[in-house]
Amino acid sequence: MTAATRNDVPVALEGDGVELRIKPIGGGLSVGYITLPRGTDMGPALKGMPDDACPCPHWGYLLKGRIRMHTAAGEEEYEAGQAYYWPPGHVPVALEDSELVEFSPSEDFQRVIDHVVAQAG
Repeated sequence: MTAATRNDVPVALEGDGVELRIKPIGGGLSVGYITLPRGTDMGPALKGMPDDACPCPHWGYLLKGRIRMHTAAGEEEYEAGQAYYWPPGHVPVALEDSELVEFSPSEDFQRVIDHVVAQAG
């Protein structure tokens, strides 16, 4: 078994107030601690991914804030205190300063992170 508190998880991506900490925890899953400042739109960073959206599923919990999720089926809003499942094909926008903890397939999530880092480069 692997435990991963936020401060023990290495930073994989940061800039403009966005922070993503990610660590494999077993079973092919990684835990991600994510901070998104109000106004963060992941759309531009996801351009070039399938359907210009995140192709990785995520299961998580919104600790703080509000997120609007754009999908092919429409939009949905999530707020602090809600657990969620986001299937492939989503683009998050932070409506408020937000903090999330999520679990994602490690290899799929790493491909997304690599793409986002390349877009920012």
